[in-house]
Amino acid sequence: MSRFLFVSLPLTGHVNPMAAVAKTLSAQGHDVAWAGSESYLRPLVGPDAVIQQIPLRPHRRQADRGMAAAKTRWEEYIVPHCKVSLKGVDKAVKAFAPDVMAVDQHAVAGALVAHRYGLPWASMAPTTMELTRPYRALPKVEAWIQGHLSALWTGAGLPGEPPHDLRFSPDLLIAFTGTALTGPLSWPDNAVLVGPALAERPADLDFPRDWLDPAKKLVLISMGTLAAETSHGFYERAVEAVRPLGDRVQVLLTAPPETIPDPPEHVLVRTRVPVLELMPRLDAVVSHGGLNTVCESLAHGVPLVVAPIKGDQPINASQVAAAGAGVRVSFARVRPEALRAAIVSVLEDPSIRASAAAVRDSFAAAGGAAAASARLARLADAGQDASRREREGSLENLS
Repeated sequence: MSRFLFVSLPLTGHVNPMAAVAKTLSAQGHDVAWAGSESYLRPLVGPDAVIQQIPLRPHRRQADRGMAAAKTRWEEYIVPHCKVSLKGVDKAVKAFAPDVMAVDQHAVAGALVAHRYGLPWASMAPTTMELTRPYRALPKVEAWIQGHLSALWTGAGLPGEPPHDLRFSPDLLIAFTGTALTGPLSWPDNAVLVGPALAERPADLDFPRDWLDPAKKLVLISMGTLAAETSHGFYERAVEAVRPLGDRVQVLLTAPPETIPDPPEHVLVRTRVPVLELMPRLDAVVSHGGLNTVCESLAHGVPLVVAPIKGDQPINASQVAAAGAGVRVSFARVRPEALRAAIVSVLEDPSIRASAAAVRDSFAAAGGAAAASARLARLADAGQDASRREREGSLENLS
């Protein structure tokens, strides 16, 4: 059995798929720990998970869009988070002594510490933002990102320049998506696309399950935390879109209840809902296009209406539309009538539902958390074999 240290950003969509892999490894008898914030991680990874405490840095300044969003993502979050968490990740490695590190692509401190101690490590891609390198065609932007990575490398006391792009481990790259969405892109030789990694989550005992009407179709509208900060009136327009559908549709809308003070009877507004529990019951999802929500929906064959806001969400929205598994609309500009038409189309168009089912089957074949854990275990075995050969070689030299 091997020891695995998981390093993720404190973002739910990043933690959830990695947590599914961690739980699979634990169930197989491996030792697993997390480097992260106890207060943030504990509700997501469960009461039995081992957490090596490091500081929590909230995600700030998310209202920017376009290239400004890329700038603030790196300058206001990724780089500062690395600097704040570097000592904690280093301490976690010393305390836990992992055989392998599983590192969120944006948790650069994990990559730096893995290099510092010569540990095998895997890049975990819970989003498509860095996975697809959207700025490949913009060499100045790519150089700017590499400049940040080089500065972090030097700041960590490592010699010379980074030997490779720190977003991509030379050992293993695990992406929580699949070719049914991405299409036939060119991937590194060490990349594996496992599809969504799903695991049981803590039950929401307060959710009013008796509100659900099995005679009506069920739609989830879940736009993530970004929508609350820069909503552009989306929630209000969404309620108007579904208002005339009450005779045949129920809607779960995840948002602060005060944002929708007087919803129609067929619209239930909740701060959060047990998404995975409800997925087999859902008929459609309206989403901002975060990879976690997109893949969880399609893993159950649930088609989507995607209204992307920033980051990798436009990439994911385009992939959903190209796969025929949903419809893309404008987050800022879609009117209630057009949003209603999009929702009705994914509820009733058999071709969209068939495409969503095809993606579901492709994801199932990719293997999810089991496939990811198998690749990590293989990496650990390879590292242990290499260490044994190195020790044996040292003994031969001594003799």
